[in-house]
Amino acid sequence: MCGRFVIKHPEDEMARLFEGLPSNDVPVGPRYNICPTDTVGVVTSEDGARRYRAMRWGFLPHWYKSETQGPLLINARSETIAEKPAFRAACRARRCLIPATGFYEWTKDDEGKRLPWYIHAKDDTPLAFAGVWQDWGPEDARAPTCAIVTCAAGPEMSAIHHREPVTIAQKDWPLWLGEAGKGAAVLMTAAPDGWYDSFRVDPKVNSNRAEGPDLILPLAA
Repeated sequence: MCGRFVIKHPEDEMARLFEGLPSNDVPVGPRYNICPTDTVGVVTSEDGARRYRAMRWGFLPHWYKSETQGPLLINARSETIAEKPAFRAACRARRCLIPATGFYEWTKDDEGKRLPWYIHAKDDTPLAFAGVWQDWGPEDARAPTCAIVTCAAGPEMSAIHHREPVTIAQKDWPLWLGEAGKGAAVLMTAAPDGWYDSFRVDPKVNSNRAEGPDLILPLAA
């Protein structure tokens, strides 16, 4: 799964990288502890143009009467995304990219304490998580919401967690966004070997109130 992530790069830099028209409501970075239900920057492609826009991280199906009616859907499993009622329409027509610099996962020690890890590209370039999105709410107050697509972890990640976010390579952004025809399902796989670097970080990131660049520093031995 992916339950927290980081974006160090400024929002205007992300807009340029993804060639998306920036909205003025995208949260200002850097942000070192993005949590579920936070507002995040998301890249969409609509009517022949890309946008870098703000969305709630936590997908809300159209039948939810309130934000808390059902489970908090921050992730969508690649194996079932095309079949689940919550996601199947979005998987066909409303795919997006969610920029990040890295993300956190947790292991446990012998006493059951949660041990956080920070995972990022080895060259520290931005990641593009595969996502799906859905407008939710009454017609006069529609709010965009999103979820990150996950898949079974590859060899590099499996020692830390059994799931990982689907990360889309830059050459495949048009296909995931629906700009290059059909066939995006083949992209829902684990990152190739050698893509990620990972290391333990301070347990203070376990708090959703923690923030700051020290959260992604390697834990001192």
